[in-house]
Amino acid sequence: MVEQLEQRIVSRPLLRRADQPDISVIVPVFREEKNIRLFLERVEPVLEAIGSYEILFCYDPSPDRTKEVILEEILRNSRIRLLCFSRRFGQPAAVMAGLHHCIGKSCVVVDVDLQDPPELIADLYRKLGEGFDVVMAKRRKRNKTEPLIRRLMSFVGYRVINALSDVEIPKDTGEFRIMNRRVIDELCRLKEGHGFLRGLVAFVGFNQTFVEFDRQERAAGDSNYPRYLGSIRIGLNGIIGFSTALLTGTLFAGIAIAATALLVGVYVAVQALVFGEHYPLGFPTITLLIALLGGVQLVAIGILGEYIGRVYDEVKGRPAYIVDRFFNPPERRPGAGSAENGIQAGRPS
Repeated sequence: MVEQLEQRIVSRPLLRRADQPDISVIVPVFREEKNIRLFLERVEPVLEAIGSYEILFCYDPSPDRTKEVILEEILRNSRIRLLCFSRRFGQPAAVMAGLHHCIGKSCVVVDVDLQDPPELIADLYRKLGEGFDVVMAKRRKRNKTEPLIRRLMSFVGYRVINALSDVEIPKDTGEFRIMNRRVIDELCRLKEGHGFLRGLVAFVGFNQTFVEFDRQERAAGDSNYPRYLGSIRIGLNGIIGFSTALLTGTLFAGIAIAATALLVGVYVAVQALVFGEHYPLGFPTITLLIALLGGVQLVAIGILGEYIGRVYDEVKGRPAYIVDRFFNPPERRPGAGSAENGIQAGRPS
């Protein structure tokens, strides 16, 4: 069934470059067969009211019918496209792949689970027309069904990231945002492999604003996002990818501990030599000091390891993603891989 759908789509004519849409919608998907049609039912009327559009699904291979459902929808609506990866590369890589392959004058990044309401795209696009280059969707409040610890981690995480990073990442914003072609092209020029979109957009700069909204419950299915570790990884990406504050903090912590130890040593020596006081050697005290210093050293090594690991990844120069097939692509244009079949590395030249 899937092979027949693929063949029918490949045999269709390509959309010409002159038909550049007003807006591209980038939708990373993995194991989302229940949400595809629900998402399209709500997003298509919004996009038709805006003007011409394309919907680019960026698909990590999954065990369900996600791909088959999208292929069926492509036959119904020629403005839907499907970018398939050779294996699962994760949501950040899928979003960057969408940016590299979209051709719209502007683009929106949105999840398919409907927690971010597609109807808000109209407000984002309208705000973009007021002269802004980036318009972010900012959450007024999070979904109450989310675990308390996750909401707390998100609240604290944004504030820690902004306190430590070199660029200011707006609080309570996710990937849901609209960007004009100028920003898209600048993002595509960046060559780092860890695609933390919130930080990259903040790094690029330009005229940015936000529109507030209330996040909704997931439409169907279970989240593919790690329940707790996902927030920690995002926080580490924001801090490590855009700041050396952890390295500097470790240095100062080491200096403070060494200075404290030196002062204590001087104090003990003066007390023994001048005042004749002798302090007994305490086994618990020695154990506590060794444990403290050992813990600090392990934390410092771990922080160094995170930075060195990222340097190692960048030096290897491996692509952030590899495209297996691109179904219903537009005409090939310079700098974009729109081959119907074949492998494409996901690192801009």
